[in-house]
Amino acid sequence: QVAAALKEGHVTPTELCQRCLSLIKSTKFLNAYITVAEETALKQAEASEERHKRGQPLGILDGIPIAVKDNFNTAGIETTCASNMLRGYISPYNATVVQKLLDQGAVLLGKTNLDEFAMGSGSTDGVFGPVRNPWSYSRQYKEKSVPKSHSEDKEPDWVITGGSSGGSAAAVSSFTCFAALGSDTGGSTRNPAAHCGVVGLKPTYGLISRHGLIPLVNSMDVPGILTRCVDDAAIMLGSLAGHDPKDSTTVQDNFKPFELPNLTDVSKLSIGIPKEYHAPGLSSEILALWSKAADLFQNAGAKVVEVSLPHTRYSIVCYHVLCTAEVASNMARFDGLEYGHRSDMNESTESMYAATRREGFNDVVRGRILSGNYFLLKQNYEKYFIKAQKVRRLIANDFVKVFRSGVDVLLTPTTLSDAAPYMEFIKEDNRTRSAQDDILTQAANMAGLPAINVPTALSERGLPVGLQFIGRSFQEQQLLTVAKWFEKQVQFPMIQLEEVKKHDHGVFQHQKCA
Repeated sequence: QVAAALKEGHVTPTELCQRCLSLIKSTKFLNAYITVAEETALKQAEASEERHKRGQPLGILDGIPIAVKDNFNTAGIETTCASNMLRGYISPYNATVVQKLLDQGAVLLGKTNLDEFAMGSGSTDGVFGPVRNPWSYSRQYKEKSVPKSHSEDKEPDWVITGGSSGGSAAAVSSFTCFAALGSDTGGSTRNPAAHCGVVGLKPTYGLISRHGLIPLVNSMDVPGILTRCVDDAAIMLGSLAGHDPKDSTTVQDNFKPFELPNLTDVSKLSIGIPKEYHAPGLSSEILALWSKAADLFQNAGAKVVEVSLPHTRYSIVCYHVLCTAEVASNMARFDGLEYGHRSDMNESTESMYAATRREGFNDVVRGRILSGNYFLLKQNYEKYFIKAQKVRRLIANDFVKVFRSGVDVLLTPTTLSDAAPYMEFIKEDNRTRSAQDDILTQAANMAGLPAINVPTALSERGLPVGLQFIGRSFQEQQLLTVAKWFEKQVQFPMIQLEEVKKHDHGVFQHQKCA
């Protein structure tokens, strides 16, 4: 819609960019952005305006304001991974996905907040502080939550965004940009999407280039897409997918961008409900919503079948071993020699390495490095790492068998509950939290399958709840078509941001219609 408005001249790219930048300022309290590239964004918007005046836009994304998670390299703009280790680091090149967006005229507003090096599920562990969920300041949440004290000015407990792409999810949810890039290793795009009431797509492994995404777990990392509707996710995917000579894990085949059809008949669809996803800790509210969604498909004529993915119960332990092992390997590059933080300790090279890593990394990152190195010790390698790889193959085979049986798409919850209040969330350590929060999402990463979170309803507390669709490998078109049909049926309500209205009434009104 906004691309059409730009094309028809109802709004110019510069006006749109200025309104988004103004909104970023008035929602600063959310802490969604680490760096706002105001000057660069305005230059890009001006260039886009010239192209629109000539009637030669580069594509549908020309002039559209977007944001990028701060673990993608951006030339000339600081890339920090929300860590002291990379504070002040400016990359000499753009990540392939960033370059593709810029080549199509998108306007890069800034870099969004995350858990340090994307290790976490709350966006609370970065060096720049936690991200606040925009829904904490929505009329829907405020009406349902009664402040503990009776004083008028006491705000209700603000809730987390989920993670680790919480900044990107908050940016899209609060209307400061129209789409954002996240990364997804075990659910880091879908989890915050569910908590912030936006669409979060994790594409098939190898469909989008990882070149320039600072790696966490090479065998599972995928750039993720966060948008406000499924159609927008399809547009973003069309712009980003395809082979990249700089990333040997991308597919060789050409990717044809697609437009999503309006599905009217779902009678030929087979929807699988994996019984193992009825996990311990799943809230009764989400369980009821999941059943309701299954009934929705059934009543519309789709075939809904219960399926089994028997190795699901081992997946979170298996994921933890593989994740920490690859983290230990990937984090070895941060030694204080080539780039990033360097300690003043100069007694010896070893002491400089140790001091640099102690000062640069937080406890969570150091903890994962220690675990990973333990699993990779000569005496433990077969026992942990190799065994986890074998279990990973069994998990992937479970999915293959289910899809071979005729199931088109799997329907599962995305998270165990709605977003937790920040004070409650930080009572538990990162590892416990990640294990709980990734339980429903990480199996798709282990199997390399595409998965999408679709915002479905508001909880009793007035917070978003999403459901997840998992598709067959490289069948994004089918997955997104089903997700679009479901999105249309559920009619998820729009966030009513009280706080922003107080700050900047005019901007909010514009974003709403855009």
